[in-house]
Amino acid sequence: MELKKWQRFCLCGMGGSFPADAEPTEALFSPLVFLVNRDPLRSRGWFAVSSVEELFEPEDCSVLLPPRPCEAPEELQAFVREHGATVLNTAFANAFSFLASPKKQAALRVTLVGLGDVGGTLLTALKLLGRELAEIRIFDPNEAQCRRYEAELNQVLSLDDTPLPRVTFCPQEALFDCDLFLFTASRGVPAVGAAVKDVRMAQFERNRDMLSAYAKAARGAGFRGLFCQISDPVDQLARVVFLHSNRDETGNFDAKGLLPEQIQGFGLGVMAARAEYYAAQMGIAFSEGRVFGPHGNDLIVANHPIVYDEALSETLTKATVTANLRVRELGFKPYIAPALSSAAVSILRLVRGQTHYGAVPMGGAYFGCQSRMTAQGLSVLREPLHPALYTRIEAVQHSLEVFCYD
Repeated sequence: MELKKWQRFCLCGMGGSFPADAEPTEALFSPLVFLVNRDPLRSRGWFAVSSVEELFEPEDCSVLLPPRPCEAPEELQAFVREHGATVLNTAFANAFSFLASPKKQAALRVTLVGLGDVGGTLLTALKLLGRELAEIRIFDPNEAQCRRYEAELNQVLSLDDTPLPRVTFCPQEALFDCDLFLFTASRGVPAVGAAVKDVRMAQFERNRDMLSAYAKAARGAGFRGLFCQISDPVDQLARVVFLHSNRDETGNFDAKGLLPEQIQGFGLGVMAARAEYYAAQMGIAFSEGRVFGPHGNDLIVANHPIVYDEALSETLTKATVTANLRVRELGFKPYIAPALSSAAVSILRLVRGQTHYGAVPMGGAYFGCQSRMTAQGLSVLREPLHPALYTRIEAVQHSLEVFCYD
């Protein structure tokens, strides 16, 4: 077990490369970082572990289950159990610069791109609820829309005299001078009444092409914050951001862009809220309910992670997936609940270090589950799952991996 000290970190070689200026050290100390070298197209980049067993897991949805026992030095196992550790994939060119970058939890600077229905609702919620935010910088091709929100939301009083975040106009060349980048812009949202079976997937190609430019801009700016992907289809477009930020000028993947954990998709929160809503209407117990997978037709709703009733859960899944269509049948676009539950609430829970819903890197895809961001990296919620439920999760995660992103 080779140990080296680099800046304030204790680095432990597990196949990954050390920085040139790292110096040998004899004893373990915290923060401990395991260095690995794994396929950047299918592997995570920066994540937390609470046991050594998690270090040796395959890069797939098995990370949602309790870790399996493995053999490792007892000293190392005891240290990780007590202090936790980070796993850093040095196959990513920016791994060490990201590791060393500050991870702020307060006075955050946010950039919000897109002031349509979702973006405007999200902005209003963040203005009222975002006590961790110092500034919300807004950008939209419609400059009058930006000026309107800047004027109106800076005329809002605080309920308890706690300072509210400033809303400012952001020039396009400074979009990534921030801690969090929120992308809600969208093209080609089907009109109310349009005969479209999957409203979310209908937007993929046009939103992918638009989003690609922002992913490349994040790469060019050396962005070290979090790219929050909110436009539909959320999960697939989160993967697009990762892929396009890691391609050079000729389109070749070079792993020199954003780390996988710098991108997170925000669409699952509203699915959890909709599942609770319909469970209450149907008289289904859902206090231990779970939602997994994409914000779309492959969503998985489970009445319980262990006492899983497949038929009951399928009924609940169908009601949840089609909830947006029920609002469209009334003649409205269903954007309020997504903007609040998937975006505002989930993003604020993320910056507070709380468990939240989001699509995170898992194998060669972004997969929706509960996770939280810690000082040591991204940590997903792990728990025993009914075999039938886990089989369903495996199938959906595989379908996201083989999806044609180009």
